[in-house]
Amino acid sequence: MKRGNFLLGAISGITVVANADHVFARALADATLPGLPGSSDRVLVLVNLQGGNDGLNCVVPHGNPQYYQLRPALAIPKNDVLAIDGNLGFNPTMRSLKAMYDKGMVAVVQGVGYPNPDHSHFRSTEIWQTAVPERYEHTGWLGRYLDDANLPATNLFNGVALAQVLPEVLISTKTDVPAVAQLQGYGLFSDRNAAARHTFTELVSDNRFPFTSPYLAHVAEIEDHAQRGSEELPRLVAGYKTDASYPATPLGRSLALAAQIIGSKVGTRVLYVQHGSFDTHVSQKATQDRLLGELSDALKAFYDDLAAHGNDRRVLTMTFSEFGRRIAQNASNGTDHGEASPLFLVGGGVKGGMYGSLPDLAQTNMGNLRFTTDFRQVYATVIERWLGRPSRGILGGEFGTLPVLA
Repeated sequence: MKRGNFLLGAISGITVVANADHVFARALADATLPGLPGSSDRVLVLVNLQGGNDGLNCVVPHGNPQYYQLRPALAIPKNDVLAIDGNLGFNPTMRSLKAMYDKGMVAVVQGVGYPNPDHSHFRSTEIWQTAVPERYEHTGWLGRYLDDANLPATNLFNGVALAQVLPEVLISTKTDVPAVAQLQGYGLFSDRNAAARHTFTELVSDNRFPFTSPYLAHVAEIEDHAQRGSEELPRLVAGYKTDASYPATPLGRSLALAAQIIGSKVGTRVLYVQHGSFDTHVSQKATQDRLLGELSDALKAFYDDLAAHGNDRRVLTMTFSEFGRRIAQNASNGTDHGEASPLFLVGGGVKGGMYGSLPDLAQTNMGNLRFTTDFRQVYATVIERWLGRPSRGILGGEFGTLPVLA
């Protein structure tokens, strides 16, 4: 049981979470709001840079002498930076992403965070995924979007998490979302044992119980959705031919599967993948350089694949991380938990370039970068300008949008 949601157990490669509210019928409505630009075939891919990515060694302020003073052993040498201009540039391992930036396919939003930031991985991750800093919330912002969009209830793949466990960002009150680690092995343990499946079916339909419960029927419904989904998804994506060379990394494999799902037109609106860990307290450079290089190369392969199938302009990818790192290096040639950091919006529909204020290394919050862009502004932009829904009800307020999407 998870926060009022039913978690269907005994599952291999798939987690399905749903709520009792799902048993009530809901009216179908248009998937877009009149006057907003979202269309029914647009897709959002959310990439979680788990662990807290160090923004200063990712988008490097190479024109600021203070950066080199505060990071004598950790700063990226000026001559190695993939310069965007005289102030900023990309980490040298991000050549593929820099090439996409030069083509206008990457928007960098600087200084993203939220008021009164939390430095705990768990709480800050929860805040970013629920978009509610002020209190504990049991649904995710994309879960609320899925409920609000009134997508076809018969589609088992309106949202998909390419992960072992369903992330909080996709937990909803009405929409069942599968978590698929990989197609191979995707399915229920009970489906591999005919006797176990027969026993479960008999249990939920047995009228001899001395009580009635809508929850037992609901568990059976979710089991049915999971079982049908595990049969349907491999069949639906089987005809897709990948036209790119993906890196042999977990992120590369996840994005290759994401391209399959998108290209097979199964009606998926949001996909979640994860990459990390970026929790670089010790000897940061080798770990972060490797992870950023993997991110950069995997995103290039993903968009090469999408473009080969004519899908690159209908897919927006957004990165996020629970926080950035502190400005100064620590004694272990790493960085500790910080606050604001940049995020990327990638795709054929973005207006490439730099957005937000340059990092101010002098005006800090106890040694951390102050946030200058509320992450809910980015979410509002994605919800309204890409997915075509009003953001106020999903985010619980008005946050304004950024001019980053075409």
